[in-house]
Amino acid sequence: MWSLLGAGLCLRVALAPWVGGQSFDLNLFKSWALAAAENFSGFYLHGSSDYPPLYIYILYLVGKAVSLPALGSYFTLLIKLPSIAADLLTAALLYRLAAKHLSVETDLLLSAFYLFSPAVFINSTFWGQVDSFFTWVVVVAVWLLTEKRVYGSAALFAAAVLMKPQGIIFLPVLLFELVRLKSVKRFFIAAFTALATALVIILPFSFRQSPLWIVKLFAGTIGEYPYASVNAYNFFSLIGANYKPDTTVMLFFSYYTWGMIFIVLITLFTGFLYYRGRSAKHAFLAALIQIAGVFTFSVSMHERYLFPAVALSLLAFIFLKDKRLLWLSVGLSATSFINTATVLYGMTRGGVPYNVPMFLTSLLNVVLFIFLAKAGWDLAAGTNKKEDALRTK
Repeated sequence: MWSLLGAGLCLRVALAPWVGGQSFDLNLFKSWALAAAENFSGFYLHGSSDYPPLYIYILYLVGKAVSLPALGSYFTLLIKLPSIAADLLTAALLYRLAAKHLSVETDLLLSAFYLFSPAVFINSTFWGQVDSFFTWVVVVAVWLLTEKRVYGSAALFAAAVLMKPQGIIFLPVLLFELVRLKSVKRFFIAAFTALATALVIILPFSFRQSPLWIVKLFAGTIGEYPYASVNAYNFFSLIGANYKPDTTVMLFFSYYTWGMIFIVLITLFTGFLYYRGRSAKHAFLAALIQIAGVFTFSVSMHERYLFPAVALSLLAFIFLKDKRLLWLSVGLSATSFINTATVLYGMTRGGVPYNVPMFLTSLLNVVLFIFLAKAGWDLAAGTNKKEDALRTK
């Protein structure tokens, strides 16, 4: 496993400086890193960043590192390095959990599949984006739920939200587990832990700011792309609504309203399956359904928002041992890679054009979610029947 991780690291470090990536995003991260290193507490006062505060801590360290003469020429690599490290940490977690629940051969194969997946490579090493780091925070938060460490999980869920607004998509999983535990005390302690974590992350940036500055930041970030789809190969791109205003009406409701309806329905479906499953081992499956469902059927989705589904599908397989989840990991890895590569290398002004790759990949994502929903239903029902049978005996 150490050889596997070493190979993954060396390959990434060798490629990262020479692959140009997405120049706009890389230059933005570089400017934020320098700004944070120069004036950390005043970062949001004097800048125009739309990112929540958590990743600014990482960029601050990068900005400080690049000021050293020996590291000044490695700025691009240093910007990509946190996500590269997160790739390795996620692969190591896959190995650890697979070794606990599956065979030795399987744990190495699953780790290798993730570590060398084109979908993972293109996001961190090529593009230079931060989805790998966000995914690592999310998967550790969900893993802690399976370990009955609810308070640590609540802290990391709060951290995920304060890194990317998409973290909100995963919050219902924490709520479902707290409801399953039926403990008012745990619920309030978890809520307090999440709030305290958020305050610790936000506080250094809050001096000389209005009390609701973080709320305004989130509102601005969420409302920045008022479109049915923002190059995400999903249901709305399938019907030709990529980069169409989310106020456009379809069957009595706007795209935005349909997106909200789908989010509510997907969350209720996930909650019902979690209730039927009666176990925290369904947490990764619930997180997978949340991200895959919201990406596929909600509005304002970007091409990279499906990225956590690759790791979550593998982790769900480890805990539930259903081979359909392995097929889903392959399918979601393929669609995530195609979507990301098309946007990274083929996007024109105004979004990716409606063409055959968009149509087929969007259709495949819809089909994969239906397949996932059916697998989730079967797994929750199967667990329910087994527990009822044991109780009867």
